[in-house]
Amino acid sequence: MEPVQVWELILRGIAIGALVAITAGLWRSGLRGIRIAGLVMTASTAAYVLNSTGLTRENLGLIDLPVRLLALGGVGWFWLFVVTLFEDRPIALITLAPGGLLTAVGLVGWFLRQEMESPLWIAHNLIEMAIAIHALYVIARSARGDLVEARRRLRSPILGIVTLYVITLSCFEIAEGFGLRQPWFDVAGAVALAFVCCLGAVAFLQAQPELFGDTRPATAPSEGLDAGDRLLLTKLEAIMAEGEAWKREGLTIGALAEEVGAPEHKLRRLINDHLGFRNFAAFVNARRIDAAKARLADPAKARDTVSTIAFDLGFGSLGPFNRAFKEATGQTPTEWRRERLAVSENP
Repeated sequence: MEPVQVWELILRGIAIGALVAITAGLWRSGLRGIRIAGLVMTASTAAYVLNSTGLTRENLGLIDLPVRLLALGGVGWFWLFVVTLFEDRPIALITLAPGGLLTAVGLVGWFLRQEMESPLWIAHNLIEMAIAIHALYVIARSARGDLVEARRRLRSPILGIVTLYVITLSCFEIAEGFGLRQPWFDVAGAVALAFVCCLGAVAFLQAQPELFGDTRPATAPSEGLDAGDRLLLTKLEAIMAEGEAWKREGLTIGALAEEVGAPEHKLRRLINDHLGFRNFAAFVNARRIDAAKARLADPAKARDTVSTIAFDLGFGSLGPFNRAFKEATGQTPTEWRRERLAVSENP
């Protein structure tokens, strides 16, 4: 075995060890969704580490099939982890779709014995790139409304680097698909994998508990507060309840902080620590969904369309309203209305 191959194996071994450390760090989470998404992500990344070089791929033996399957959907499982950790989204069919799509496309290419230069594998790599770019968008989009300080600090330096790595990796694979493979691809990939995995291990092993905290407040809203903080929470409640600030489309944490008369970082801390919300959208949508339930269950409002209710309550479009409502209730607005109206008609 040549020295460069020895170093490649060492680097890939370091990457595997770092992934084990990441899994251990994520397992401290009390949230089942983050645990599962993290485990699937690290397992698929480890599968890619083993499957992306002939040095290990040809010696997998009985684990060859599961390793290949996990590696095929790797970028999709990374996306699942991003939306679970940073947007607090539950694991559902819609969040499993990217990983499932990549796995399905890869399986077709595998069973049809398509070469890397085939349009099918090039399409697989392009889908990977699109999903990775969307993950980067998710990280940036939800940053402003993130109420967890530890999670805000984690976004750019860790997940941003990982996402950019995935995009770069997809570029290499697309180049390989077009027959432009270079001898240094494997070694460069091993270096990048080891670096990114070690970076993730450091981040998640040192992560503060609130990074993985649930959405329930640890204390009652008034406990552990000085007079100034109590006053701010009282003003916040008045603005949200009496002023119905939650009805404003595009309401931001910055605008609300200015109205309350508090620094933005302090308002984030109060809403997170004492009201139990991990992101600003969830804080606002909790009010909107409660109001939506009341209107949908009111026989006098039965002629109001779901879209009219959504717009009246501050949602910019019907899609976000439907998603938020179903996440909160487990039903679509139409299903909720049908059941409640049926009960009111037949008490």
